[in-house]
Amino acid sequence: MEKLTIPKDIQVFCVKTSSFPSGVMDAHHKIHELVPYVKGVSKPRRFFAVSWREHGEIVYNAAAEELEHGEGKKLGCEPFTIRHGEYASITIYDYMNHIPKIAKTFRELLALSDLDPKGYCLEMYLNEKDIKCMVLLK
Repeated sequence: MEKLTIPKDIQVFCVKTSSFPSGVMDAHHKIHELVPYVKGVSKPRRFFAVSWREHGEIVYNAAAEELEHGEGKKLGCEPFTIRHGEYASITIYDYMNHIPKIAKTFRELLALSDLDPKGYCLEMYLNEKDIKCMVLLK
C-alpha cells in the first residue's frame, strides 16, 4: 500500500450503473462511447470509477475527466468532484485478469482506521491494463 496525493480537485462526469456489480461493464462501455480513450495526445483524458454505499447499496459510477467546463452536462452526464487530498492506494496490474482482486483490495483499504468519513472508493485507470484502487484519508 502506498499514499498518493491528488493536489487539486478533479472535475469528472459520470455514468451510473443500473445495478452493482452487474452494470459495471455497461457503465464503462457507455463512458467510452461518449469519450473514447485516445493514446498519444499531449494531455490524455483520465478515466475513473467512483463508488460509495447509500442505503445499504453500492452506488457505482464510471467517470471521465472533464477537459472543458460543462462538457459532461452537454453529454447528459452527472458531474462529480474528485476531492484533492491524500489517498491510500494499491495498484492492480492487468486488472481484467484479476477482477476479484478489486473487491478484495477495497475491503483491505476500507479497513484502514484513518478514512475520511465522507470519502468514497476511487478507481484511477492508469492505462488500459492497470488501475489504482484508492480511498480518501482524513
